[in-house]
Amino acid sequence: MGWTYKVHGGVAAGLGAVVLALAALSWVSGTWPLFEGSRLLVAGFASAFLLLVPALVRAALARSDKRMQWEAFRCLPGRVQAGLAALAVAGVAIVALDATGAGSPGRLQDAEVRDGRYYAFDPGTETRGTVEITRSEYEALLPSSRRPFLAISGMFLLGASGLALATGELRRADRARTDPRPAGGNSGRALSGG
Repeated sequence: MGWTYKVHGGVAAGLGAVVLALAALSWVSGTWPLFEGSRLLVAGFASAFLLLVPALVRAALARSDKRMQWEAFRCLPGRVQAGLAALAVAGVAIVALDATGAGSPGRLQDAEVRDGRYYAFDPGTETRGTVEITRSEYEALLPSSRRPFLAISGMFLLGASGLALATGELRRADRARTDPRPAGGNSGRALSGG
Protein backbone atom coordinates (compact mmCIF):
# COMPACT_ATOMS: atom_id res chain seq x y z
CA MET A 1 0.00 0.00 0.00
CA GLY A 2 1.29 3.44 -0.88
CA TRP A 3 2.34 5.82 1.86
CA THR A 4 -0.32 8.38 0.92
CA TYR A 5 -3.05 5.86 1.72
CA LYS A 6 -1.40 5.11 5.06
CA VAL A 7 -1.11 8.80 5.93
CA HIS A 8 -4.68 9.49 4.81
CA GLY A 9 -6.04 6.57 6.84
CA GLY A 10 -3.87 7.31 9.86
CA VAL A 11 -4.74 11.00 10.03
CA ALA A 12 -8.45 10.23 9.65
CA ALA A 13 -8.30 7.54 12.35
CA GLY A 14 -6.35 9.80 14.71
CA LEU A 15 -8.71 12.72 14.27
CA GLY A 16 -11.68 10.37 14.64
CA ALA A 17 -10.30 9.10 17.95
CA VAL A 18 -9.76 12.66 19.20
CA VAL A 19 -13.26 13.79 18.22
CA LEU A 20 -14.83 10.70 19.83
CA ALA A 21 -12.78 11.33 22.97
CA LEU A 22 -14.12 14.90 23.06
CA ALA A 23 -17.66 13.55 22.67
CA ALA A 24 -17.09 11.19 25.62
CA LEU A 25 -15.50 14.02 27.59
CA SER A 26 -18.78 15.91 27.36
CA TRP A 27 -20.13 13.62 30.11
CA VAL A 28 -17.50 14.88 32.56
CA SER A 29 -18.79 17.73 34.69
CA GLY A 30 -16.88 20.98 34.56
CA THR A 31 -15.85 20.71 30.90
CA TRP A 32 -18.50 23.03 29.49
CA PRO A 33 -16.11 25.90 28.52
CA LEU A 34 -14.51 23.48 26.06
CA PHE A 35 -17.85 23.06 24.29
CA GLU A 36 -18.92 26.71 24.32
CA GLY A 37 -19.16 28.17 20.85
CA SER A 38 -19.42 26.23 17.65
CA ARG A 39 -15.74 26.10 16.66
CA LEU A 40 -15.32 22.55 17.92
CA LEU A 41 -18.30 21.31 15.92
CA VAL A 42 -17.18 23.14 12.79
CA ALA A 43 -13.66 21.73 13.13
CA GLY A 44 -15.04 18.20 13.54
CA PHE A 45 -17.31 18.34 10.52
CA ALA A 46 -14.79 20.23 8.38
CA SER A 47 -12.08 17.65 9.03
CA ALA A 48 -14.57 14.84 8.35
CA PHE A 49 -15.56 16.46 5.07
CA LEU A 50 -11.96 17.16 4.04
CA LEU A 51 -10.93 13.55 4.65
CA LEU A 52 -14.09 11.67 3.62
CA VAL A 53 -14.50 13.27 0.19
CA PRO A 54 -10.97 12.35 -0.98
CA ALA A 55 -11.45 8.82 0.39
CA LEU A 56 -14.67 8.50 -1.63
CA VAL A 57 -12.91 9.86 -4.73
CA ARG A 58 -10.05 7.41 -4.28
CA ALA A 59 -12.52 4.54 -3.89
CA ALA A 60 -14.41 5.63 -7.00
CA LEU A 61 -11.18 5.83 -9.01
CA ALA A 62 -10.28 2.31 -7.87
CA ARG A 63 -13.47 1.12 -9.60
CA SER A 64 -14.35 -1.51 -7.05
CA ASP A 65 -17.63 -2.55 -5.55
CA LYS A 66 -18.55 -2.77 -1.86
CA ARG A 67 -17.69 -6.47 -1.68
CA MET A 68 -14.17 -5.84 -2.95
CA GLN A 69 -13.73 -2.95 -0.51
CA TRP A 70 -14.84 -5.19 2.36
CA GLU A 71 -12.41 -7.94 1.29
CA ALA A 72 -9.62 -5.39 1.06
CA PHE A 73 -10.48 -4.11 4.55
CA ARG A 74 -10.31 -7.68 5.84
CA CYS A 75 -6.77 -7.95 4.40
CA LEU A 76 -5.57 -5.08 6.61
CA PRO A 77 -3.54 -6.03 9.69
CA GLY A 78 -5.66 -7.31 12.58
CA ARG A 79 -4.63 -4.45 14.88
CA VAL A 80 -5.81 -1.87 12.37
CA GLN A 81 -9.15 -3.64 11.93
CA ALA A 82 -9.58 -4.04 15.69
CA GLY A 83 -8.68 -0.41 16.39
CA LEU A 84 -11.12 0.96 13.82
CA ALA A 85 -13.83 -1.45 15.00
CA ALA A 86 -13.35 -0.49 18.66
CA LEU A 87 -13.54 3.21 17.83
CA ALA A 88 -16.65 2.66 15.70
CA VAL A 89 -18.34 0.73 18.53
CA ALA A 90 -17.45 3.57 20.92
CA GLY A 91 -19.00 6.11 18.51
CA VAL A 92 -22.19 4.08 18.17
CA ALA A 93 -22.36 3.68 21.95
CA ILE A 94 -22.01 7.43 22.48
CA VAL A 95 -24.80 8.16 20.00
CA ALA A 96 -27.02 5.40 21.46
CA LEU A 97 -26.51 6.53 25.06
CA ASP A 98 -27.21 10.10 24.05
CA ALA A 99 -30.37 9.10 22.19
CA THR A 100 -31.69 7.30 25.27
CA GLY A 101 -31.11 10.42 27.34
CA ALA A 102 -28.33 9.06 29.54
CA GLY A 103 -26.43 11.97 31.04
CA SER A 104 -28.80 14.66 29.77
CA PRO A 105 -30.32 16.99 32.35
CA GLY A 106 -34.08 16.68 31.91
CA ARG A 107 -35.51 16.71 28.42
CA LEU A 108 -34.02 19.96 27.24
CA GLN A 109 -31.89 20.01 24.07
CA ASP A 110 -29.85 22.41 21.94
CA ALA A 111 -28.64 25.02 24.39
CA GLU A 112 -27.89 28.44 22.91
CA VAL A 113 -27.29 32.06 23.89
CA ARG A 114 -29.26 34.90 22.29
CA ASP A 115 -28.90 38.53 23.37
CA GLY A 116 -27.27 37.50 26.65
CA ARG A 117 -30.13 35.14 27.57
CA TYR A 118 -30.02 31.34 27.63
CA TYR A 119 -32.47 29.17 25.69
CA ALA A 120 -33.06 25.50 25.02
CA PHE A 121 -35.56 23.41 23.11
CA ASP A 122 -38.08 21.47 25.20
CA PRO A 123 -39.42 18.49 23.18
CA GLY A 124 -42.14 17.62 25.72
CA THR A 125 -45.61 17.22 24.25
CA GLU A 126 -47.17 19.70 26.68
CA THR A 127 -44.45 22.36 26.45
CA ARG A 128 -42.91 21.79 23.01
CA GLY A 129 -40.86 24.78 21.94
CA THR A 130 -37.98 27.04 22.93
CA VAL A 131 -37.84 27.93 26.61
CA GLU A 132 -35.62 30.29 28.57
CA ILE A 133 -33.26 28.61 31.03
CA THR A 134 -30.82 29.72 33.72
CA ARG A 135 -27.08 29.97 33.21
CA SER A 136 -26.47 26.89 35.37
CA GLU A 137 -28.96 24.87 33.27
CA TYR A 138 -27.23 26.16 30.14
CA GLU A 139 -23.81 25.09 31.47
CA ALA A 140 -25.14 21.63 32.29
CA LEU A 141 -26.91 21.25 28.94
CA LEU A 142 -24.28 22.64 26.55
CA PRO A 143 -21.93 19.61 26.45
CA SER A 144 -24.81 17.18 25.92
CA SER A 145 -26.15 19.23 23.03
CA ARG A 146 -22.73 19.02 21.30
CA ARG A 147 -22.15 15.30 21.97
CA PRO A 148 -24.09 13.68 19.09
CA PHE A 149 -22.59 16.02 16.50
CA LEU A 150 -19.07 15.26 17.70
CA ALA A 151 -19.75 11.51 17.71
CA ILE A 152 -21.18 11.58 14.20
CA SER A 153 -18.26 13.56 12.78
CA GLY A 154 -15.90 11.13 14.55
CA MET A 155 -17.62 8.18 12.91
CA PHE A 156 -17.37 9.90 9.50
CA LEU A 157 -13.64 10.25 10.11
CA LEU A 158 -13.38 6.55 10.98
CA GLY A 159 -15.26 5.71 7.80
CA ALA A 160 -12.82 7.83 5.82
CA SER A 161 -9.92 6.00 7.46
CA GLY A 162 -11.29 2.55 6.72
CA LEU A 163 -12.14 3.47 3.14
CA ALA A 164 -8.73 5.04 2.45
CA LEU A 165 -6.88 2.04 3.90
CA ALA A 166 -9.06 -0.48 2.06
CA THR A 167 -8.60 1.39 -1.21
CA GLY A 168 -4.85 1.45 -0.63
CA GLU A 169 -4.90 -2.29 -0.09
CA LEU A 170 -6.85 -2.75 -3.33
CA ARG A 171 -4.32 -0.65 -5.22
CA ARG A 172 -1.47 -2.67 -3.72
CA ALA A 173 -3.13 -5.92 -4.78
CA ASP A 174 -3.74 -4.56 -8.30
CA ARG A 175 -0.10 -3.54 -8.65
CA ALA A 176 1.09 -6.93 -7.39
CA ARG A 177 -1.16 -8.67 -9.92
CA THR A 178 0.08 -6.60 -12.87
CA ASP A 179 3.77 -6.42 -11.87
CA PRO A 180 5.67 -9.29 -13.55
CA ARG A 181 8.51 -9.19 -10.98
CA PRO A 182 8.29 -11.42 -7.91
CA ALA A 183 7.66 -9.79 -4.55
CA GLY A 184 10.78 -8.28 -3.04
CA GLY A 185 12.34 -7.46 -6.41
CA ASN A 186 14.95 -10.25 -6.25
CA SER A 187 14.26 -11.35 -9.83
CA GLY A 188 13.82 -14.98 -8.84
CA ARG A 189 17.30 -15.49 -7.33
CA ALA A 190 15.85 -16.89 -4.10
CA LEU A 191 13.95 -19.53 -6.03
CA SER A 192 16.94 -20.63 -8.12
CA GLY A 193 19.24 -20.98 -5.14
CA GLY A 194 21.80 -18.58 -6.51
